[in-house]
Amino acid sequence: MLVNNNTQAMSTVQQIKRPDMDPANAAASALYSGALQAAQQSVTVPSAQKELDKASDRIDEAFAKTRVQLQTTASASDVPATGSTSGARAEFTDYMTKSPAERIRDQLLKERGLTLEELNAMPVEQQNAFAKEVSERLKQQQDQQVAAKSVNPQAQVLKETLAAI
Repeated sequence: MLVNNNTQAMSTVQQIKRPDMDPANAAASALYSGALQAAQQSVTVPSAQKELDKASDRIDEAFAKTRVQLQTTASASDVPATGSTSGARAEFTDYMTKSPAERIRDQLLKERGLTLEELNAMPVEQQNAFAKEVSERLKQQQDQQVAAKSVNPQAQVLKETLAAI
């Protein structure tokens, strides 16, 4: 509020009318902000949510401990951790590079409990019989694949379409 000490100018006294300067608004604002703070303090996270957060923290801690234990076990063991993985990868790569006939041959050797060296040490007649059995199984396998495709070509197309999706 502007006040002029000149008595003649008393009629020109002007009061500033701003809402933020009004004492009633200031009091209401203070009450509102106080009530808002009290409401914010009284509104807390439900206890169930707090328990979930604690459980999640315990789970994270357990995983971290397990990871540390696994890392120390792997580093302390005599077998390197990557050795078994690369061995499995090499075995898989070897298997996938084999022809179907070689796969069938290996399967027959395993069924009979023989090794490739033992097969090569057999007489030629037994080796030929073994080779004939491998070729028969290979032919059976190919016939089964052809039969599966030719039995119902529409069903096969449908299967391939669904597999592509």
